[in-house]
Amino acid sequence: MKFLDQVKIFVKAGNGGSGSPSFRREKFIEFGGPDGGDGGKGGSIILKSERNLNTLIDYRYQQHFKAKKGEDGKGKNQTGRSGKNLYLSVPIGTQIFEEDNKTLLFDFKKEKDEFTVALGGRGGFGNTKFKSSTNRAPRRFTKGTAGEEFWIWLQLKTIADIGIIGLPNAGKSSLLASVTSANPKIANYKFTTINPNLGVATYDDKEITLADIPGLVEGAHTGIGLGIKFLKHVERCKTLLHLIDISEKNLINSYKQIRKELGEYSKQLLRKKEIIVFNKVDLLSKNEFRYKKMNFEETLNKKVVELSTLDKKLISKLKIKLLKNAS
Repeated sequence: MKFLDQVKIFVKAGNGGSGSPSFRREKFIEFGGPDGGDGGKGGSIILKSERNLNTLIDYRYQQHFKAKKGEDGKGKNQTGRSGKNLYLSVPIGTQIFEEDNKTLLFDFKKEKDEFTVALGGRGGFGNTKFKSSTNRAPRRFTKGTAGEEFWIWLQLKTIADIGIIGLPNAGKSSLLASVTSANPKIANYKFTTINPNLGVATYDDKEITLADIPGLVEGAHTGIGLGIKFLKHVERCKTLLHLIDISEKNLINSYKQIRKELGEYSKQLLRKKEIIVFNKVDLLSKNEFRYKKMNFEETLNKKVVELSTLDKKLISKLKIKLLKNAS
């Protein structure tokens, strides 16, 4: 599932309807008095989170949203109809920012959350409201107020059970394709993945969501290689699957490089549960693999899981481990 993770949109709530300056006009009633009704309230713009959405792509093609205005009041003390609220659906994990793209307004963390981002204008008063003992025939009425309008930013942070991280070309997309029904672009060159991909893995009637985070490079925490854009998706993953290409010359340095970028961006990322996976083990002899694994585990005091996306048994073993860590 490819998705757009940041959009800027313009929202305009409906204006309130104006009050009516009407007077009662009936046969045989010479002085009917004021009977102007109030204006209706303008429609508000409300954002609502939906579980079945995983992208902001719809907002690429339509960026301006306007709610209906309230109807004007009418004679016979008829209040104008309120404008309909406009509901905009967003995925869980969406954050709303002001136009500066820094001031957070709301964070959608669960399904069916709602946030009124632009409030509709108030309806104006009809002349009936201004009738008094000293003014029996007021001509005064008020117009409705304007609805709120401004530009906002929507940012989507992936919410997944497992976030797959690693250097470019470590095989993250291949792993996602092998354990889920996702169909990411796969090729043997760096930065094949330029947007996060999502997939759902099933095992024994249980499901886990995996996110293939684009490859991180040195300096990612400063924005190099779109690093900050990618790292923010890691923040909401419950567990990190650190995938390492076993054919790398220095596995320990490769591991430390990614951990350094995570820590420089946020120390919280280093506290997340971690699964280290050596990928492409089919490229090495058994003895060579054992040596690399032993050296890595003893040096860093960490356990490693072996994987080849061509080996169904190893894929099943990894699925079981993922399920245990995601629960």
